[in-house]
Amino acid sequence: MSAALAGLDGAEHAILFVSALASALYLFMLGKPVSFRRTVAKTLGVGLLGMLALLAGGPWLLVAALALSALGDAFLAQEGDKAFLGGLGSFLAAHIVYAVLFLSSGPGFSQAAVPGFLAVAVFALGMGFLMVRKAGPLALPVAAYVLAIAIMGLGGVTIGGWVLLGVVAFMASDAILGSEKFLMAEASPFKRLTRPAVWVLYYAGQLLITLGLLA
Repeated sequence: MSAALAGLDGAEHAILFVSALASALYLFMLGKPVSFRRTVAKTLGVGLLGMLALLAGGPWLLVAALALSALGDAFLAQEGDKAFLGGLGSFLAAHIVYAVLFLSSGPGFSQAAVPGFLAVAVFALGMGFLMVRKAGPLALPVAAYVLAIAIMGLGGVTIGGWVLLGVVAFMASDAILGSEKFLMAEASPFKRLTRPAVWVLYYAGQLLITLGLLA
């Protein structure tokens, strides 16, 4: 992490700062109605991480995954099932790109990584069982999404370090978001906690993955 930060120039540090600032601003706008400013704040957080990765000479698959994630953020900043499906599709593609990136750039599978593989498999099976049976007409896209998360998680295990920590945070964010969407009542008081948790874990995950790969 420190190596990645030390390797950034002044402009790249500025982009990282504005990205974090936009993410913090969106956190304070979570309870606000849908608006253009709210959408911009949400999209800029990870969108600027994609610009940072591009300027810093990061892998093009990282840039693509971050761009797809920012597109998903723009969709999910809106309301309704169409926006949710748009976000689901964007993040499904982002997870697949991340999985390809991790599996192609990491050291590959090893016996030491078996506990991590098992943990990811258990997580994916549990998440899939709970979400898919409650997803109704969205069952197939949700199942595909969970599978993509699992493959990304397996790829993250092969790399380890800050990247794996970022992947874990990203997966936790997805699990909480899925619980909020399919398992919690609309008026559940727990949503006051889940919404900020989803965003903080998600942005932290993307940030850790980005800096981990740039290092």
